[in-house]
Amino acid sequence: MFAVTGATGKVGGAVARALRDAGKAVRVVIRDPGKVEAWAARGCEIAVADIHDTVSLTSAFASVEGAFVMLPPLFDPSPGFPEARKMITTLRSALLAAKPAKIVVLSTIGADAVQPNLLNQLKLLEEALADMPIPVSFLRAAWFMENAVWDVAPARADGTIPSYLQPLDQSFPMVSSEDVGCCAAELLLETLRGYRVVELEGPRRVSPNDIAAAFAKSLGQNVKASLVARDTWETLFRDQGMQNPAPRIQMLDGFNAGWIDFVQHGAGARKGTITIDQAIATLVRGMPADAG
Repeated sequence: MFAVTGATGKVGGAVARALRDAGKAVRVVIRDPGKVEAWAARGCEIAVADIHDTVSLTSAFASVEGAFVMLPPLFDPSPGFPEARKMITTLRSALLAAKPAKIVVLSTIGADAVQPNLLNQLKLLEEALADMPIPVSFLRAAWFMENAVWDVAPARADGTIPSYLQPLDQSFPMVSSEDVGCCAAELLLETLRGYRVVELEGPRRVSPNDIAAAFAKSLGQNVKASLVARDTWETLFRDQGMQNPAPRIQMLDGFNAGWIDFVQHGAGARKGTITIDQAIATLVRGMPADAG
């Protein structure tokens, strides 16, 4: 039996599907009881638990061969990341109490960066779980290709996608969430000992111009990438409702300046198989024109 958190999301869902496809018993850990039907239909055991509740999490992780764990994404954290710290404390306590045989943790590219930025939340997660008496693999995933979901509407309507990744011809490490889920499942099925870090990116690096070209191919129309001026970011993010945009801006600066990257530019990283063209085509199919 394998426990999988985040199963209602893209990565956790991909982990659970890959394990079921491999014939393994899966316990999906879900916060909302109203979202269990689809997983029950796939033959999964259901555990309703919350990242803020040690007791329910401990029960969800009990008596399993392996557990896939992740933090819910938090893009507008309070200064000092108190929300992430609280969730990490709960998660660590539950894992220590339940003692799963091994753990795969979703982390991120840039978790090793010393500079302040949004991804420091995953650095805190790695530091909190690294010394547990349980074999643990930290899966550091590249920038998700599916972040381009926000570009579907402007690509279709205006033929332009705004880019905070700059310059437009610079290639960045990216990966599909499906590849991340499949890799996490593979790690759960491997023999784990001690502590290790696994880096994962797609088959090749991707520029904003490549993303625009993928949209053009999928939509059958001209699409170009357009720079979002750096000095407008804070105002734009605050207009979107963010209270503390500094960590997000620092993260984007890190990608653009190159201090958020894999070791030796990904020379030792595992490679996914899904291309940016395939990922964008999937996003476009999932948002038909009449969906806005």
